[in-house]
Amino acid sequence: MTAGVGLAAALDGDPLAPFVASGPGSDRVLTVSDDGVERDAAARETPPSPPDAVAAVPALIDATLVDAVGLTFADRNAGLRSADLPSSAGGDLVVVPGNVPAPLTDRPVRTVRVEVEAGLDVDGEVFAAMVLATLNDQRSWGGDGSMTFARTDGDDQDLRVVLASPDKVDAMCAPLNTHGDYSCGRYGHAAINYTRWVQATEEFVDRTVYRQYVINHEVGHLLGRQHTSCTGSGELAPVMQQQSIKVAPCLPNAWPYPAVS
Repeated sequence: MTAGVGLAAALDGDPLAPFVASGPGSDRVLTVSDDGVERDAAARETPPSPPDAVAAVPALIDATLVDAVGLTFADRNAGLRSADLPSSAGGDLVVVPGNVPAPLTDRPVRTVRVEVEAGLDVDGEVFAAMVLATLNDQRSWGGDGSMTFARTDGDDQDLRVVLASPDKVDAMCAPLNTHGDYSCGRYGHAAINYTRWVQATEEFVDRTVYRQYVINHEVGHLLGRQHTSCTGSGELAPVMQQQSIKVAPCLPNAWPYPAVS
């Protein structure tokens, strides 16, 4: 992945989102408006601080789940290259069966349907478990007390989380051009690129953290959140920063409310 991605920097969500210009002044954050004119980005958006009385939501991702995900995706080899992974699979999306209730009853419930493209070397149950565990973590979108998440395999979902091959994600995200490399959150689905899921990026030493990030980021778009920018050198990146493209000078962060514990 190159630093001078130009318009490609809007590829994991909003086509009018900020991107990093290439060439001189490449750290300048720009935005493309409806009229196609590049302008300096306006205010940098930071997630609001959660209220003092945050309901205790257990951190559901444990070592067993993390290990299972690592084994499922057979990605222990840090030298894994894109050429080793399929650009396309069966094309058919398979709903992961099962219904899991939300862990909390004192707030609105968002239902999630999890799907995996047929032909990928993926344990759908493990992937679905990680999706729900991530979204119900106390640091995720319910960290302000506004929501909790349940899983369904029916047609009553509020949103879908889909793991698919690069070609399938490109089709699901069109006309946004994901270039076979990025994910997106739009049209009611968070479409996660399988290659990126397996590899993460060089700035994410821990691929589990990247996976939590991409789930929260793309679901964030479905919840109405737009892209934000790094708030300062050495600070945790906002979860809606396009960290798949560039994290620095911020530090990798997977969570909307990372300080909640």
